[in-house]
Amino acid sequence: MEGGTGGRTSSALFAGFRALGLFSNDIPHVVRFSALKRRFYVTTCVGKSFHTYDVQKLSLVAVSNSVPQDICCMAADGRLVFAAYGNVFSAFARNKEVVHTFKGHKAEIHLLQPFGDHIISVDTDSILIIWHIYSEEEYLQLTFDKSVFKISAILHPSTYLNKILLGSEQGSLQLWNVKSNKLLYTFLGWKIGVTALQQAPAVDVVAVGLMSGQVIIHNIKFDETLMKFRQDWGPITSISFRTDGHPIMAAGSPCGHIGLWDLEDKKLINQMRNAHSTAIAGLTFLHREPLLVTNGADNALRIWIFDGPTGEGRLLRFRMGHSAPLTKIRYYGQNGQQILSARLINKKRVKRKGLQNALSVRLPPITKFAAEEARESDWDSIIACHQGKLSCSTWNYQRSTIGAYFLKPKELKTDDITATAVDITSCGNFAVIGLSSGTVDVYNMQSGIHRGSFGEDQAHKGSVRGVAVDGLNQLTITTGSEGLLKFWNFKNKILIHSMSLDSSPNTMLLHRDSGILGLALDDFSISVLDIETRKIVREFSGHHGQINDLAFSPDGRWLISASMDCTVRTWDLPSGCLIDSFLLDSAPLNVTMSPTGDFLATSHVDHLGIYLWSNVSLYSVVSLRPLPTDYVPSVVMLPGTCQTQDVELSEETIEPSDEMIEYDSPEQLNEQLVTLSLLPESRWKNLLNLDVIKKKNKPKEPPKVPKSAPFFIPTIPGLVPRYAAPEQNNDPHQSKVVNLGILAQKSDFCLKLEEGLVNDKYEAALSLLKELGPSGIETELRSLSPDCGGSIEVMQSFLKMIGMMLDRKRDFELAQAYLALFLKLHLKLLPSEPVLLEELTKLSSQVEENWIHLQSLFNQSMCILNYIKSALL
Repeated sequence: MEGGTGGRTSSALFAGFRALGLFSNDIPHVVRFSALKRRFYVTTCVGKSFHTYDVQKLSLVAVSNSVPQDICCMAADGRLVFAAYGNVFSAFARNKEVVHTFKGHKAEIHLLQPFGDHIISVDTDSILIIWHIYSEEEYLQLTFDKSVFKISAILHPSTYLNKILLGSEQGSLQLWNVKSNKLLYTFLGWKIGVTALQQAPAVDVVAVGLMSGQVIIHNIKFDETLMKFRQDWGPITSISFRTDGHPIMAAGSPCGHIGLWDLEDKKLINQMRNAHSTAIAGLTFLHREPLLVTNGADNALRIWIFDGPTGEGRLLRFRMGHSAPLTKIRYYGQNGQQILSARLINKKRVKRKGLQNALSVRLPPITKFAAEEARESDWDSIIACHQGKLSCSTWNYQRSTIGAYFLKPKELKTDDITATAVDITSCGNFAVIGLSSGTVDVYNMQSGIHRGSFGEDQAHKGSVRGVAVDGLNQLTITTGSEGLLKFWNFKNKILIHSMSLDSSPNTMLLHRDSGILGLALDDFSISVLDIETRKIVREFSGHHGQINDLAFSPDGRWLISASMDCTVRTWDLPSGCLIDSFLLDSAPLNVTMSPTGDFLATSHVDHLGIYLWSNVSLYSVVSLRPLPTDYVPSVVMLPGTCQTQDVELSEETIEPSDEMIEYDSPEQLNEQLVTLSLLPESRWKNLLNLDVIKKKNKPKEPPKVPKSAPFFIPTIPGLVPRYAAPEQNNDPHQSKVVNLGILAQKSDFCLKLEEGLVNDKYEAALSLLKELGPSGIETELRSLSPDCGGSIEVMQSFLKMIGMMLDRKRDFELAQAYLALFLKLHLKLLPSEPVLLEELTKLSSQVEENWIHLQSLFNQSMCILNYIKSALL
């Protein structure tokens, strides 16, 4: 795609950092035992990477590097983790780095089986390839006819050397010797597709899971069925056996239930219903421990412990995120460390005041919520409105539980009215709730008591689309679907002002610190208002779909919008221009920016996580030039769970250096502006005080240098060694007067001044003077007088140079300092020379004119500053 800014098509302001809230998907987990650390680790897939957790505390140990596509299956041995993506799979060392990559399949790989120094892979075309892990070479390839034997499960039976057991969707099983490439035996099966194979604790015994929900315990040595179990929850998704002395088998199902079967009594002893809200992707009993690890597509990883007398497992530890796309996200607090996210709340036991028994409550999805941390330690600090419900629920942040109240008007009992907008005051005492009937109510967050309504009957004729309260609890702003924006007095609930909008509003957001209100309208445009003047100050257009959410930067300079056209745009409010835009492969539903300004958080359609984008302008030079109206961004991929991805992205953003135009500031912006030099103050500020500085720094007595002995002491030749006396200079004709001829020569500065009298150009003389230090400047100016080798013409030329500097208004402070030092040194000589007096008269008028102009500007600025400091706005 072609862009309009020098070829830039990706975001210049935001780079993908990482994804939050992702723990598991529909790929079965892998359990490994580290012999070195003597502990178990569980690995779960999260899209294009996988997470490794320590089972002991379920803490995150490592996040792998991302692969090009979503991972479709995983396996592991004692050293490596294998992950397949598309028709390729890779081996990861240290749970992170890719060390081997295996290419050869033409269809998607769906089964992996470690096999000593080899790895077996099976694709959807039932082509089985055995690879040598370290050489990455094919050892053997087996091709099966999909219509006769489509491989659906693979197992290496315990103690069966060089043998693998394959299950098929047609129901039959085959036992192969992969070393001799021979089919040893074919099990006819049960004419029902095989979904899972698992080795039992007993040798020669294998558990076979079927599409019908049956689990067959089969002896593969004698081809004999030992026992059968049946679950009415659909196909068997996974099987595992306890190895801690209890003959228990667990079987997973697509509806999230787990059946526990006693192998001795051959009966169902327990059911773990709703262990996951989706299908059980994988379950594994830890070796010789009463712990069961499960994961599912509901974004949850759970560990169950079996320590009760009835054999039922209880939840020990878990890591879980949202199991459906998020409906709302917002940063909480001022440190930028917490994010609140909302979705559907599952069945939980909620205790409330006035109720004797606990209630099982299932709340609809949260559509809007507001939070304020001011009184979070005293009472509930979060309020949320739910889809299709009139009442709004309160939540307690510190306890991480549902709150004490469901706020709703007592007189309304109809089911047609729902809550559509909420806000909490900055003090945390009041909640403002807007309803679909147009009513806007105020409630006390501590007591839950209704504290009044805005308007006589209702605030709006249509549904309330947004409510906001300013930072001082003086103004309440509401907007309705009829296209009106209203300003109310928060205390007495009286209407102050009403204005009509060009289109019905979709969402509204207030930046309390700056008093700027952002409105997203149904015509895909954005209006920005100043709540003090109640006027529209900016209007933005460019989105081609419904605007889902808005976010302000902490300083209020940027407004960030997320739309159904899959773009996230950043608008600069001072300039009123679009400064950044990037396109995503999934439409953003929510956008919020950190209070510290370092991250932007987004949520997306059909995605369960929260995606963080780092603010590049905090650590890199970013061009904030306006983007043209025909700017077309390219698709930016969502960040993964690995933090190291932002390193590559930051390098990419630095690459297009042609976009970054370096601005070279001219020496003078305008001829009418007074311009200072770039010299440090030490070069000119103390020129008048050099004699005082030299007097203070003068040493009391000169330093005494000791006479150094010669390296070789001279001796007089002879039989008796004697030292030679130092030679004495006895020349009576040598003069002791210092030759001052060299000092009488004119300096380069004087010569340049003489040239300036002829050609009226003093830039060369000024550049020489600017290179000297304070002592050098004093020496040069002192040597201008006739007594020190100068002349009246040179002094006149110096005054003309100062006049040139004042005319051009450049190096203004240098002209003042040089002139002051010149007057101090030659004040006695100047009155006796008419030529110099004439030049000084011209300079005096120039200096006075410049100072009067500067003084008027200074006084004007000081007046404005004093007014701003003292006036009551």
